[in-house]
Amino acid sequence: QVQLVESGGGLVQAGGSLRLSCAASGSISSSAIMAWYRQRPGKERERVAFIGVSATSYADSVKGRFTISRDNSKNMVYLQMNNLKPEDSALYLCNSFPARFDWGQGTQVTVSS
Repeated sequence: QVQLVESGGGLVQAGGSLRLSCAASGSISSSAIMAWYRQRPGKERERVAFIGVSATSYADSVKGRFTISRDNSKNMVYLQMNNLKPEDSALYLCNSFPARFDWGQGTQVTVSS
């Protein structure tokens, strides 16, 4: 069973950057689509980005600011977040797309104005 551990969140000022990491304890196929999601208080979980073998896709709200990448040799997925905005504040989680693995605890991102 794959376990996912997210890290890299924190408190940052608007306009700042963070790089999130997702470590998978088990082996994930290099062809599996992996994604980053976020959960904001009172709102449904939303997918912000996903990455396939070579293609990526982003939610309109983060396009041009976030970059998803992966290192299959290390079973890692990353999310580089630039020009952060207060509305990006959320709990960030990774999973496959569609989500098939148990959710990790996520990593909290807080952006102050």
